[in-house]
Amino acid sequence: MAEALRQAGLNARRQVNVPLTYKGVVVDNAFKIDLLVEESLIVELKSVEKLAPIHGKQLLTYLRLTGLPLGLLMNFGQAMFKDGIRRVVNNHRGGRSTD
Repeated sequence: MAEALRQAGLNARRQVNVPLTYKGVVVDNAFKIDLLVEESLIVELKSVEKLAPIHGKQLLTYLRLTGLPLGLLMNFGQAMFKDGIRRVVNNHRGGRSTD
């Protein structure tokens, strides 16, 4: 998927580290984003029979830690691909820290 996005002229990075700061301690590689497109859209990829609430919460955590507003949760395990796409919006206006 990253290569297809690059061929379409978009900047797409795979397995991007997301740092976590807690009480002054920084963990540089606490989380990894599956795809970061144009430094503004997080794409989290799954291949499960059915998405669970934790999958959306995982993506929302990434959005809040990076301060980005929008992400896509894509599940390749659904019978119909269109049923496996979910848009997640970060309404939180905080910074990058979780202090």
